[in-house]
Amino acid sequence: MARVKRGVHKRKHRRKVLEAAAGYRGVRSRHFRAAKEQMLHSLTYAYRDRRDRKGQFRRLWIAKINAGARSHGMSYSRFMEGLHRAGVEVDRKVLAEMAVEDRQGFAALIEVAREHAHAPAGVARSESVEEPA
Repeated sequence: MARVKRGVHKRKHRRKVLEAAAGYRGVRSRHFRAAKEQMLHSLTYAYRDRRDRKGQFRRLWIAKINAGARSHGMSYSRFMEGLHRAGVEVDRKVLAEMAVEDRQGFAALIEVAREHAHAPAGVARSESVEEPA
């Protein structure tokens, strides 16, 4: 069997890793072994955080919607319940944008949600409900 010499491939691989590690601090950008280890960690963090970013945006949208709903005297959960019962299918990203940019449109959605949401405990309803004897 012929002998396999890997000089060219090895140099190409090392150069690729060191170029990817450019910008890292200290030894991690200059020494192959440290650069390779740091690059593997960096790729792991990037993969994890791409998924985490989606949850962060969802939390941001919920905070904006909650602030907009509370400025109209309604909690986030009651607002979303009312929209769900009314059959309004607008996602949180659009609702958050409306709460900040389109206040009249958001106020209209608040009224729709208010009509369809259940009254919170301790609040009298306008409908007549029979009390159990």
